[in-house]
Amino acid sequence: MGGLRKLTASFVVSGPCGVAVRDRLKHLTPEDERVLRAVGAHQGALASRDLKARCADGLEHGAQTWAARKRELTALSSSRIAGAITKATHDQWALARRCQAAHIQNLAAGIKTLRHRLSLSIGEKGTKRAAGGYRSKGEWFRKSRRLAALEDRHTAAVADLQAGRVRVVRGGKRLLNTRHHLTQAQLTEEQWRERWEAKRWFIAADGESGKRFGNETIRVTPDGEVSIKLPVPLAHLANTKHGRYTLTARIGFAHRGAEWVDRIETNRAVAYRIHLDTERGRWYLTASWQRPAVQTIPLETARARGMIGVDTNADHFAAYHLDQHGNPIGEPHRFGYDLSGSAGHRDAQIRHALTRLLHWTQQVGAQAIAIEDLDFTAEKTREKHGRRKRFRQLISGIPTGKLKARLVSMAAEQGLAIVAVDPAYTSLWGAQHWQKPLTTPHRKMSRHDAAGITIGRRALGHPVRRRTAPPPHDRSDRAGHRTAQAGPGTRGCEGTRPPTTDRPPGGPSPSGKRKRGTSASNTVRDAPSTQQWVQDSLMCTG
Repeated sequence: MGGLRKLTASFVVSGPCGVAVRDRLKHLTPEDERVLRAVGAHQGALASRDLKARCADGLEHGAQTWAARKRELTALSSSRIAGAITKATHDQWALARRCQAAHIQNLAAGIKTLRHRLSLSIGEKGTKRAAGGYRSKGEWFRKSRRLAALEDRHTAAVADLQAGRVRVVRGGKRLLNTRHHLTQAQLTEEQWRERWEAKRWFIAADGESGKRFGNETIRVTPDGEVSIKLPVPLAHLANTKHGRYTLTARIGFAHRGAEWVDRIETNRAVAYRIHLDTERGRWYLTASWQRPAVQTIPLETARARGMIGVDTNADHFAAYHLDQHGNPIGEPHRFGYDLSGSAGHRDAQIRHALTRLLHWTQQVGAQAIAIEDLDFTAEKTREKHGRRKRFRQLISGIPTGKLKARLVSMAAEQGLAIVAVDPAYTSLWGAQHWQKPLTTPHRKMSRHDAAGITIGRRALGHPVRRRTAPPPHDRSDRAGHRTAQAGPGTRGCEGTRPPTTDRPPGGPSPSGKRKRGTSASNTVRDAPSTQQWVQDSLMCTG
């Protein structure tokens, strides 16, 4: 046990702090689309200019430079639009800094692995915790060249981090690089240009509590009327007073519509964003607002009605229902999904699988779902896994970040708690202690199903192992006779087992007949008991 790493304690994941709903802007007139395109292009150009200025400031940014940028943007738009643009700029710059730090950490991990393997002899075998030497001189030479390349990248990235330089692309670096591979992307130059311009538009406004319907720039009334406060250079396009343009489309949120109406009727802040889906040719409006921080339920309360242990895999969730004592109940359940195709298809597959998981959790009466606190950021490097390309692709395909965010948000709406557990050894110990005992001719247990039991027991605070070791020699029973159930509480002695019947030892049987004669003995011994262990071999009280 000395070589095992220390497990972190399980905890109840905090609920979501924000809400976002989306609906389509239908029946827009050509004039509506022309105005939306003009507003998006104008404000997008301002956002690009502001981001360039923020990146130029670097670490010298302060409240004065922020105020100066906002005053400059106000003259070309409005105070509220300028505030929304500068806030979005700061969020984007901060995200780039976090990604830069993660990239440096990834490079450092690769350099450490390469240095270790290059220091070993060629052909030297590795261990379970550390890779061995390279298999040939040619591979050793290629890896030494790669080490030099990674060290150069690491040096340049650290210099950028210390100087406050970030590299940000409004519209996305991936879409920008697609411009050079239009044939592979099956796009024409005009199609790519349309997507690129739409991604760089900016039609968004933060909410303001106390203002009419919670937002003064993009206003949506309870009956679905949408109007936009036009920037100063585009004020001539207004079709209503006070420089506003009212769209002919009507909005109506089918999901959380009542909650949204309650907010805007009391003039609480609601942020809006309008964007164009160029592939479908549709306009959408997204409304978002913050929720007050809700105190999560205690861990003991989440454990009171059992637990659903979920093992996350590349193509399915393996779930098992456990009672509060850690006993598996019923059959394993698997909720499959397909992560191929577009991002929208993958997201829909995850949502569908999570919906089925939550519905099944409610049907069995559980109150909490246990899931591994997975983080593969340091596990996907080619230096660590070498030629195991398929394995690297496998763990890269598991949507850990999006999955956790989706599950927490969807479970909160159903009144369910999410318990995060340490993922160490769940598959290994599950297969060792649970896969074979639960396998029957009518029940096929996989390694992932057994891992779900391990995850659920860890969330419940029970040990993974089903049973304790047998008692030592000459203490009521000899070793190997049977094992006692493993309980989380204080271990106690078993005591003397009762006789088979209610008759006193040596007395007649209840039927009055003796099945066999007794033999005399000079040694007084306890008669061997034939009492069966009434508890099921797979059930335990802890």
